Amino acid sequence: MSFSVIIPARFASSRLPGKPLLDIAGKPMIQHVYERAKASDAARVVIATDDQRIVEAGNGFGAEVVMTDTSHESGTDRLQQVASILALPKDHIIVNVQGDEPLIPARVINQVAENLQNNQSSGIATLIEAIEDYETVMDPNAVKVVRGEDGNALYFSRAPIPWDRDHFAQQQTLPNTHHFFRHIGIYAYRVQFLHDFVQWPIGALEAIEKLEQLRALEHGVKIHTAQSLEA
Repeated sequence: MSFSVIIPARFASSRLPGKPLLDIAGKPMIQHVYERAKASDAARVVIATDDQRIVEAGNGFGAEVVMTDTSHESGTDRLQQVASILALPKDHIIVNVQGDEPLIPARVINQVAENLQNNQSSGIATLIEAIEDYETVMDPNAVKVVRGEDGNALYFSRAPIPWDRDHFAQQQTLPNTHHFFRHIGIYAYRVQFLHDFVQWPIGALEAIEKLEQLRALEHGVKIHTAQSLEA
C-alpha cells in the first residue's frame, strides 16, 4: 500500500496566529509534525500552507512544501488543491495530519491509511477513542460519534450522543451499559473523494454543527471508524 501525508498549516489562525512556527524544544511545531509523519510508512510527506514564512521554515528543515490559496475555508479544501497541483491519481490515499499535532504517533497515521485501503466501500477513514468521563461527553468541543455494526459512522455531533434518557435523567455520570466515543481528527481520503467534496455546498447539518464530515455523510459517503491503537 502506498499513501501520502499532507499537513495543512495556516499561519493566520484566529485563535493563535503563527501556531505552526511556535518553538517546541528548539524546533517549530510544524517540524515536529513533519518528522512524526516521516516516521510513518508514507511514501511522501507534504506541508500545505498559504504563508511564505511557513514555506521558508519547511525548506529550512528539508520538507516538501506546496503553496496554496489563502481563500480556503478548510484544510480539506487545501488538501484537494495540493492533490491537484501534484496530479495525484484519483485512487491514491492521502492522510490529513493536522499541523498542530506534534506528538501524533506514526503508527496512528499508518492505521488510518490501512483502514481505508482495507475498506473499499468507505470514502473516508478516521479514528475514535472511548470516552471515560461524563464531562467529556457533555463538552461541545469534544466531538462524539455513533456508529453502526459495520464500524461506519452514523453521525457526529458536539452534543452528547447517544443520549441515555433514563440514566442521564437520574444522575450526572456515565452509564456502564455502553460506550461513548470521541472522534480523533485524523482522516484518510482517496483523491477522487477530495475532488468531489470541494464541489458540494456546505450542508445543513454541517452548518449547524460546524463539522465538515457531516457534509460527506449528507452525500451518502461512508466514513469508516476504528479505535485508535494509541487510545
